[in-house]
Amino acid sequence: MTQSKTSRRLVVADDLRHRITTGRIRPGERLPSESALADRYKVSTATLRSALAVLQGEGLVEKIHGKGNFVRRPLRKVTYVGGWGTLDPRTAADVDLRVTVRTTALPARGHLTALLKVDDGSPLTEFLRLSYEGESPHSLARVYVPRDLTPTTALSNRSSWAWTEASFSVPDPPPAEVHETVCARLPTPDEASTLRINTALAVLAITRVAADNTGRVIEAALLVFPGDRVDAVFSTHHVVEERQAHR
Repeated sequence: MTQSKTSRRLVVADDLRHRITTGRIRPGERLPSESALADRYKVSTATLRSALAVLQGEGLVEKIHGKGNFVRRPLRKVTYVGGWGTLDPRTAADVDLRVTVRTTALPARGHLTALLKVDDGSPLTEFLRLSYEGESPHSLARVYVPRDLTPTTALSNRSSWAWTEASFSVPDPPPAEVHETVCARLPTPDEASTLRINTALAVLAITRVAADNTGRVIEAALLVFPGDRVDAVFSTHHVVEERQAHR
């Protein structure tokens, strides 16, 4: 991109940012079409889209496929509680989340065989859970369960909060062991598209593996939260052996 195109892109982004932050364009409001904005600022559509990408990366604008560009409503944070693998109800209750769930039967392949400690081709059930705050995606969970352990109880009658809790919490009854790996990274193109975030916005990715008292893995969950929408809390409780306590 040439210097002149770069400067025009930043001029457009600065003006739109000013309009948004001063309230002239309100949260949730749809921006004019890209062609109309390009005409207004006398720039090419490519330059206009580059300016919008700057604002998307700052979390001010989100693009909804087939609908246009909108001023993003401020999304509130939730707190992920490590060890229990759930959302802190004190924060989650303040965020009106709804969850969509898609269930798919598939064979274990690649990294899933290692995560679940199963043979290649073993039957699994995938639960793809996407939470929303209003119309904006908030977080993504892919949960994998061996087919013979897949719950058969219908969940359609659960409340919105119950769905949200089930989407991110460990299985019930609690497993004997939970291993969590937390990583800050850039989103994959698919994650960025699904969560409607810029590919330059870091996400908090949590890989959680739950096992029973025989060591069998009963669930592997891949959780993805945009970095500006979550805090993660991990607490350590030291256990003192009985003979040491009596010394």
